[in-house]
Amino acid sequence: MKKLVMQLEQLTCPTCVKKIETVLEKTEGVETSTVLFNSSKVKISYNEEEVTPKELNRKIMNLGYDVLSMKE
Repeated sequence: MKKLVMQLEQLTCPTCVKKIETVLEKTEGVETSTVLFNSSKVKISYNEEEVTPKELNRKIMNLGYDVLSMKE
């Protein structure tokens, strides 16, 4: 399992947290995902053989959130 931390644009509502976590947890290869509302960070534990950081980035962008940075 690899770990990834994404810095998002400022989250404006707690509903955003649930929306992002739900989409990521339904993604093949994602073990866990935690969205930190106050710091607008997403922590993801994933299987690198099933999903890439680029694919995870795309899923979050498709929800309408800008990913400012990613760190493994």
